Order: sequence, then structure tokens, then C-alpha cells
Amino acid sequence: MIRLNNANISESHFDDVNLTKTQFNNVNLGEASFINADMRDVVFKDVSFVSAEISDANLSGMKINGILVTDLLAVYEKHKC
Repeated sequence: MIRLNNANISESHFDDVNLTKTQFNNVNLGEASFINADMRDVVFKDVSFVSAEISDANLSGMKINGILVTDLLAVYEKHKC
């Protein structure tokens, strides 16, 4: 186990790393990238997604505020102009 408190590891690169059951509290991930990442069963609480982007993702089972994202996107596609 690695425990970091009040650490600055900005501009770090993590390749082929297992972070299963890792906790991030009071973390700044501004301008971070997650590429080819398995985020199955990840929970985000009290986070800011301002200007965040998700693309080319499997959204099966993903919920935002208890609503399936796939359902939200289906409604959007049906009603977009």
C-alpha cells in the first residue's frame, strides 16, 4: 500500500497500474486523461465535471443521479433537432 498525503505528483504517468479499491480524497485531477481505463463500479461523489468529456466509452449500466445514461442518450437522440 502506498499512502500519499499533501503530495504533488503532477505530470506523472501511470502505465499498466492496478488501482483497484484505491481512494482519492480532495484530489485535483484537472487536465488529467484516462485512456483505456476500466472504471467498472467506480463511484464519483461531490465531484466537479465542468468541461469534462467522455468519448468512445461503454456506458452500459452507468448512472447519473440514479438515471441510466444510455436512457438519457436515447431520449436525447429521439428529440434532438
